[in-house]
Amino acid sequence: MTFFLEVLIGGLLSGVMYSLVALGFVLIYKASGVLNFAQGGMVFFAALTFVGLTEVGLNFWLAMPATLVVMVVLGLATERIVLRPLVNQPQIALFMATIGLAFFIEGLAQMLWGANVRGLELGIQDEPIGWVSDATGINVSKFDLVAAGIAAALVTSLALFFSRTRIGRALRAVADDHQAALAVGIPLQQIWAIVWGVAGFVALVAGLLWGARNGVQFALTFVALKALPVLILGGFESIPGAIVGGLIIGASEKVAEVYLGPLVGGGIEGWFPYVLALLFLLVRPEGLFGEKIIRRI
Repeated sequence: MTFFLEVLIGGLLSGVMYSLVALGFVLIYKASGVLNFAQGGMVFFAALTFVGLTEVGLNFWLAMPATLVVMVVLGLATERIVLRPLVNQPQIALFMATIGLAFFIEGLAQMLWGANVRGLELGIQDEPIGWVSDATGINVSKFDLVAAGIAAALVTSLALFFSRTRIGRALRAVADDHQAALAVGIPLQQIWAIVWGVAGFVALVAGLLWGARNGVQFALTFVALKALPVLILGGFESIPGAIVGGLIIGASEKVAEVYLGPLVGGGIEGWFPYVLALLFLLVRPEGLFGEKIIRRI
């Protein structure tokens, strides 16, 4: 039981970090109704920019705000140059635009800072918490706990911001119907600019946490793909759904790797979440917190 709890807690802490990545998808989807395929590229760009700035002489407290400014500017530029000209165009056009944007951001990051793998140190050691191990016998990583706490605080703050504020209500109106939102005076372009700016900030936090955990490398772009099962389980438009979906995916993949992996030769952690999401689509395709849409024709 102690070992099971250790595996489960580790999975839940990883799941919170998956929720953070999924949050970037949710924000863009709520505002434009399109899956932002470039979110992984933004995470990679943020982490690589931060490391690059530290390598040229900036300390942590200078590199952090500088990278934040870069990411917000990137988000605003994306809205202005890529998204705004595609207002009221078919959703597939927006989706294809984000695919092209993903390749552009990934290439730009490596052109500016190089493609070598870099380490990222945040001052948090990846070691068991001593008093927890002594009291319970369960090894809980100090880094995973702190990273999960940061991710949880950010996700909760943004959830409250978008559910309790005027901007949040405007965001939901824009997500439901662009034309109707414009008709009642909601500034569509300003809402999109705010959301893309926030998405840049979320990508920065996710990039720092995942970069410190796995190293700053091109593989960070694939972390965003792990957020897709999270979105399928939680719902593409739900911030609480991103949290719950992340916890389910994080816990299930760790438990499956430990207990089911030996039965099938191991290595199922990478693909088990997608199988779980596929099975979930057959039962509840709108997700746990998604709104069921019925169209009459």
